[in-house]
Amino acid sequence: MATGRLGVRETLGALNTALGPGEPVWFKETRARHLRARDFLAPRPALQARFGDEQVPERVVRAVAGLQGPGVAPVLRCAPTPAGLALQLQRPAVFERVLGAVAAYAAPAAPAAPGPRVLLHCPALRGAPGALRLSQLRAVLVADHLARALRAHGASVRLVPAVRDPHMPTFLQQLRVDWPAASERAATEALRSLALAELSPARDGGALPPGVLGTVCLKEVMQERGRAAGYDPNLDKCLVTEDLLCVLAELQEAVRHGPGDGLPGLAATPDADAGGCMVVHVVSCEEEFQQQKLDLLWWKLDAQAPLTQRHLVCGPVKAAGAPGALTAPEYYELRHAQVCKASALKHGRELARDPAWTEVFSVLSVATIKFEMLSTAPQSQLLLALTDGSVSTKGTKSGTFVMYNCARLATLFEGYQHSVEQGLYPTFPPVSSLDFSLLQDEGEWLLLFNGVLPFPDLLSQTAALACAAPGLHATARTETMCKFLVQLSMDFSSYYNRVHILGEPRPHLFGQMFARLQLLRAVREVLHAGLATLGLPPLNHI
Repeated sequence: MATGRLGVRETLGALNTALGPGEPVWFKETRARHLRARDFLAPRPALQARFGDEQVPERVVRAVAGLQGPGVAPVLRCAPTPAGLALQLQRPAVFERVLGAVAAYAAPAAPAAPGPRVLLHCPALRGAPGALRLSQLRAVLVADHLARALRAHGASVRLVPAVRDPHMPTFLQQLRVDWPAASERAATEALRSLALAELSPARDGGALPPGVLGTVCLKEVMQERGRAAGYDPNLDKCLVTEDLLCVLAELQEAVRHGPGDGLPGLAATPDADAGGCMVVHVVSCEEEFQQQKLDLLWWKLDAQAPLTQRHLVCGPVKAAGAPGALTAPEYYELRHAQVCKASALKHGRELARDPAWTEVFSVLSVATIKFEMLSTAPQSQLLLALTDGSVSTKGTKSGTFVMYNCARLATLFEGYQHSVEQGLYPTFPPVSSLDFSLLQDEGEWLLLFNGVLPFPDLLSQTAALACAAPGLHATARTETMCKFLVQLSMDFSSYYNRVHILGEPRPHLFGQMFARLQLLRAVREVLHAGLATLGLPPLNHI
């Protein structure tokens, strides 16, 4: 069996190189109706722009058809079609390569170069749970998911602030958000002395309120080194308080005494300082103005402050049908009650009150919330539908639907193992002995080609922070994972409803059954790895 992980990125790169110099033109097909005839396509308009109205040179077609290289999927044929240059892979060989090394496809692609350390700052976590608005909860969930994705990709991540409210750790644990806690504040003496030297005198000599040290002018620091790009033009002065200095002191300490040099992870980026640390503030749109003030104050008071600070701003959250402004705990309690109600309707009220199901209901509630909050690009406005239908397993867009299919996979493998113990099926043979040419159903190729094969690249995309320079704002594709898991669950559900996996215990049918089980093993591993980036454990029953 050939070795080495196949990759969509590597295959596309080789295909574009084979066409010669120019912009990339090949793309991967994803729709089932197109995958019946081809796996990759170079569209006719793009080819005409490259080669003129004439046919693609025969030597180029031959070069594409004979494509080989590290990570490049084996090609079966390449031929001109009315749509463009169509390429189909040697599917049995791809099945064999991928399903013979399942663990390799449930991990991110290897990074091209060492990356910077990342400091993720989420100011919403400085208060109490009851004060968290839905837009702030969204920022918290985005920051947690981004931290998990970055770490899965090998980056060193430090999270700030360490929460101090006594009720916040419990609430975050309820949401399965992994965030540090601390009981002591960072020392502010050095920053306090610097701030006092920069303060403007109180207007009219009046006394300042308790905890307020004075005001600092931010205009000049905003004009330095092009930092005005992206900042609110109304920024002028900052009211310096003891609490604000505590925030700065914690950020300062995190940058200076955080993890060592960046682990292999993110690609090298100009947005990291010489010290290798990139600071990303994950804020709700309501918090951004105050965070901009904090950025500028940090630069003004600390000569060693990171030169580049980026803002990942989460758009507003609107709750349709809510009687008033919901807090984050109220939103959780609403979804939890809806999950319990839906389970009572499906399984009976006795089961809904069973303590053994408490953990299941908790996971389903959090899955509902996270998929709602994270399935939309973080920069966009989010509209929540608070009706009971949002938690149904019958819908195909919800977190409960994904968890339901996760449980179906678990049940499938439990059923197989139980049948082995009864002597109905033999034990699973070595993967190297399986005949993957028996996987002929189009749903099987859809699961492998759209689910298992591209997953390492998808993990890398989820961990990518796009920081257009110059500028203040960063973007992240934190919606990618939720959309992927929903689509994977839809493809699996369609296949599972149509194909009987555990067939009759007849020896001549075992070969196909084992090939299908190995494919679904890979789907299960990818599904579990994707859920892990959301902080969600797999469910064995639902």
